[in-house]
Amino acid sequence: MPPTHRFKIEAPKSLASQVAQRLREAIIDGEFALGAMIPEESLATSFGVSRTPVREALNLLQLAGLVVIRPQRGSYVFEPSEADITAICEFRCLLEPRAAELAYQNARDATAAALQAAIDEMEGARAARDAVRYGRADTRLHEAFFEYCGNPYMQAAYATAATKIAALRTHLSAPADVLHTAGFEQHSQLLALFRAGDFVKFEKLMRAHVTGTRNSYVASLKTRTAA
Repeated sequence: MPPTHRFKIEAPKSLASQVAQRLREAIIDGEFALGAMIPEESLATSFGVSRTPVREALNLLQLAGLVVIRPQRGSYVFEPSEADITAICEFRCLLEPRAAELAYQNARDATAAALQAAIDEMEGARAARDAVRYGRADTRLHEAFFEYCGNPYMQAAYATAATKIAALRTHLSAPADVLHTAGFEQHSQLLALFRAGDFVKFEKLMRAHVTGTRNSYVASLKTRTAA
């Protein structure tokens, strides 16, 4: 008699996947600067692997937009242009308000709880002046809308840029946000509007929030370029 249920096992991750995951975290958390060269040989030594899985990992990260591989020159952390930043922020302005509205319809309480937990974590990060911790919590807040929206196509669309968005947040805005209250207060206001189901005001505030983020990114980028 055939079994009535499926037997599943978790396939072990390849070395390349493990290396890619760790490098992804390092780039997002600011362990590598934007535009910095990524040394294949020293990474291979550090991981205790050959250069092959390191190269495979870098190819995976290039597909995610985090790494640029330049033939005969090496691999580098991406460095966004002003046009790239503008395009990402326009993408967010279009997608996030609708994802939030769907999350309200699909899983209101779970989404609100996730938003509150992220805000609490951001508050702790501000008290500790920990920009990396703040950036991670900020990322969790915005990704909660997609996690609970119930639309796999919107989730897949956001996933194409999510890693780069998280990296830009840590590198270009979190260091300032952890010191100033404006961005933090906007997150609390977004939560209040979400709980109230007022998505006209929510969309207006989200657009203002993301536009402010874009301006912060561009200013940081110009400062880095001048330096």
